[in-house]
Amino acid sequence: MKAAILAVGALLLVAADQQVPGYLDGKPVPDLMQVLPAPPRPGSARAEDDRATFLDMRKVRGSDRWTLATRDVTDDRFTAFSCALGMKLDAKSAPKLAALFARMSDGGMTGRAKTGFATRRPYLSQPGEICEPRTEHLASNGDYPSGHTSTGWSTALVLAELVPDRATEILRRGRIYGESRFICGSHSRSAVEAGYLAGASLVARWHAEAAFRADMDAARAELAGLRGKAAAADPDRCRIEASAS
Repeated sequence: MKAAILAVGALLLVAADQQVPGYLDGKPVPDLMQVLPAPPRPGSARAEDDRATFLDMRKVRGSDRWTLATRDVTDDRFTAFSCALGMKLDAKSAPKLAALFARMSDGGMTGRAKTGFATRRPYLSQPGEICEPRTEHLASNGDYPSGHTSTGWSTALVLAELVPDRATEILRRGRIYGESRFICGSHSRSAVEAGYLAGASLVARWHAEAAFRADMDAARAELAGLRGKAAAADPDRCRIEASAS
């Protein structure tokens, strides 16, 4: 259950008082310390790229892209992907999708890799503002791989499968969501790249579970019925997302 709570916290998936078993709770999951490349070695070209990216991204503070990165720290899946889906949904209007989201935990997969790799977040060793509070929890939670990116990319892959005619918009949003983490400064670029691979590994693993496949079918039918009926996404939010490169 602890792993499920951590996964939910990465993107505020459901209400705090809603506790449901994750698809992978108590089940074997990929060992990301073997799946992912090792974090960049100090002094390597990749480490230098991480350092340069952090410094360069401090220049976007106050821009629309900074605003989006800040929102991506806490926005739930419904909100983050509303423009990409082309409709504004929530747990009340799309309960089947909400039930799917609520069970999309990673069984502790990302947390174990963070602990094993034990990589410090970039803002701890470089000057500059980040777009979220510098809490003790954030500092103690490893940089590599990015859990937010894993959650966002796995969500994008799932939604692209559920609404294939919006796959381009959804996958673009998933990529931008991950990039928000190094723009924010909470993660290095290499941690974000590893997060995409972690998210893809997670979706592959979910598909082995019959409960996940059944919930996907239910959510797919629900979303098909909502097309053209659900409220439109917030235009200002969509404008900011559209301006992201």
